[in-house]
Amino acid sequence: MLVVLEIVFIVAIALSTTMLTLLCLKASKPPVQTPQIPDTDQMSLLFDDGILHHASTTALKQFAFFPGTHVWDDLRDRLLNRFPDFPETAGSGSEGTMTLYSKQAEDCTTVEMNWRDGMCWVHLTESELPVRAFPLSGQNATQMDRFARTMAQPVWEMDNQGVVIWCNSAFAKLANRIGRPLSENPFAHFEKTDKQRCVVTDSKGAEDWFEVTTHKTDVSTMHHAICITALVKAEVAQRTFVQTLAKTFAHLPVGLAIFDKHGQLSIFNPALVDLSGLQASFLATRPTMMSFFDALRENRRMPEPKNYRCWRQDIADVIAAASDGLYLETWSLDDGRTYSVQGRPHPDGATAFLIDDISAEITLSRSYRAEVAQFESLLDSVGDALVVFSSTGMLTFCNSAYREMWGQDPDAAFADVTIKDSIDVWASKTQGHGPWDEITVFASTLGTRPTRKFDLYQSDGRAVRCRAIALTADATLIRFSRIHATVDQITTLVAAKKTSNSEIA
Repeated sequence: MLVVLEIVFIVAIALSTTMLTLLCLKASKPPVQTPQIPDTDQMSLLFDDGILHHASTTALKQFAFFPGTHVWDDLRDRLLNRFPDFPETAGSGSEGTMTLYSKQAEDCTTVEMNWRDGMCWVHLTESELPVRAFPLSGQNATQMDRFARTMAQPVWEMDNQGVVIWCNSAFAKLANRIGRPLSENPFAHFEKTDKQRCVVTDSKGAEDWFEVTTHKTDVSTMHHAICITALVKAEVAQRTFVQTLAKTFAHLPVGLAIFDKHGQLSIFNPALVDLSGLQASFLATRPTMMSFFDALRENRRMPEPKNYRCWRQDIADVIAAASDGLYLETWSLDDGRTYSVQGRPHPDGATAFLIDDISAEITLSRSYRAEVAQFESLLDSVGDALVVFSSTGMLTFCNSAYREMWGQDPDAAFADVTIKDSIDVWASKTQGHGPWDEITVFASTLGTRPTRKFDLYQSDGRAVRCRAIALTADATLIRFSRIHATVDQITTLVAAKKTSNSEIA
């Protein structure tokens, strides 16, 4: 019996000690004030140690959150774009408050945070008017008034009846310059739109253009005007310049196709329609470069590719070369026409193609080359040696008889052959003193000259008659003809040779 009473007594003492300990702990810890649960029509959320504990119906629908599942980072990810200062954790310190404003001017939402001992209440409020982080005091209002009145741009306020009830100094100067009262709108044909261009004319007839921006409120309308006279004049000058270029391109015989930085046709002239054979309606749809060249190929206005599989790559190479300003090709078409196509880069990534019909020039050049070849063939059939020197003394032509007689081939020389070089060759293959000085003077004389004749004696004993004949453009023809010398002529040549040798001795 005594043992049972001791056990009961020990248990009672233990229970009493436990109760006293719990009461002391409860008295030492301050009571936790749980934030009040907001109304269901407001956007509010309650977090407990970063975990969503409770939220209003509006907030749950807005963010698609579920209590106990979503955490603080989920809300931060949803609001960080609008509120860059949104904290990474739900409050710092034992307790505090924080108010955040959206960085977007048209967003009037504010975020209010209250936290205490791990519990954080977030409340989102949307107001009709933008919330000011710093409300205007009397001194700030005076500063804002001075700022508005000293603005360089005209600013004014109108009531619902269209009467000006407030304006700044720039507006007053504008109204005074055009002779309008301050209570009237200075712009003619003024419409109540968000943004418009208006013009005013002063007493001297000068026009000024303004861009007027309108902001409507419940009781009045604010207007801000920015002078854009220089911009309007620049636009007019640009349109005039474009019209001038359009008229010039319209009379240009060369086909012009300008592609913008996106590769679409932006400008073309009527000559391109004629040269390409493409319809103007097709060009007006602004085709791409690849579509443009595809249409040219289908219309047989460019050479047919040898390998159609490489066609796309060839066109890509053409476009790349034109962008670098390195594309210059001659297209020979099936109908006998010849086009000269050149690609040039333009500013801002644009590319221009110039297509010119050079069929007449090619035909003329071919005819000229054929005539020259025929002329050379004719002169090669002449038995006399012929050589032509220009007015500067450069050898320009010689026939086959000349090459055979003197062993001189100007085509094989690395440099231009002059008359001095030729005279050195002639002197090395003739006997006695030749008329080299006279020939040099004759070739260097400009204007009309009488024909000169000289008799030479080659090293092998054959006699040659040399004639110096003046040609057009101050050119000189030297003609060498073999002659059958008589006995008297040979005696004269031998005597001339002896005389020359004795003079040298």
